[in-house]
Amino acid sequence: MDTLPKLPTTTIHAIFLDVDGTYADYGVVPEAHERAVRAARAAGHKVFLCTGRPLSMLPASILAAGFDGLVASAGAYVQVGDRVLMDRRFSEEQASRTIAALDAHDAIYVLESAEFLYVRPAAEQRLRDIVGSHFAARPDGQSDGASAILGTLRLTPAPASYAKVSMFDAAASVAMIAAEIGNDIAVVENSIADTHRHTGEIFLRGISKADGIAVAIEDLGISQAHTIAIGDGENDLEMVAYAGIGIAVEGSHPGLVALADRTTPPPSKDGIAVAFAELGLF
Repeated sequence: MDTLPKLPTTTIHAIFLDVDGTYADYGVVPEAHERAVRAARAAGHKVFLCTGRPLSMLPASILAAGFDGLVASAGAYVQVGDRVLMDRRFSEEQASRTIAALDAHDAIYVLESAEFLYVRPAAEQRLRDIVGSHFAARPDGQSDGASAILGTLRLTPAPASYAKVSMFDAAASVAMIAAEIGNDIAVVENSIADTHRHTGEIFLRGISKADGIAVAIEDLGISQAHTIAIGDGENDLEMVAYAGIGIAVEGSHPGLVALADRTTPPPSKDGIAVAFAELGLF
């Protein structure tokens, strides 16, 4: 893909960054990424995290650069500044159906909302082993990032409603389980996944990161043409297609690379900083 020309310095853009595999690498944010975000904001641009993670799974280390808002829970939650513009959740009936199907297949899962992360008490240790093993695989041995998931878990009775489910293991595939739940449920591959396990994210059909972006830019008064989205996973397809400029991380989901206007290096090579510099965002 050809390098895009630098953007007009007088135009304010809204920039949306996926977290895992894009802004952060195994939960660790490169210093160059933090500097790029601060510089772009200082130049007047609006920078958002746009992630499958819920707000409760975003530690201070990931938020440290400072952002103008968040699109979280794969588009179900939108925050601009301190204002929550959208927080869509499973109905009690949908939540009950989903939990029943997951439990029937001995799934290891986390129920996610802006306020909490919930895991069944009997599954806690298996979840800790799976998540800890994934984050410990970071090649340079830096902080493993697992505390964002494991540090805020609740073991109280299952909540009546939540925004999304992350499944880390099960006796059946996430697609099979979703089919049993019903056609009002959709799934994507989990960004924090082990290819040897059945993993995935379960969410309400009809919600995507692009929907969250649309809510945020309407509030800001920024046009769709002046949006930039950068991601690496299956749940980034809609946002990269929606954005005025869509960027895929090199080596990421093949469909995303084919869809994007250009690619940028992975976080291990400071890809966010590279893209921001090439676009003239600071």
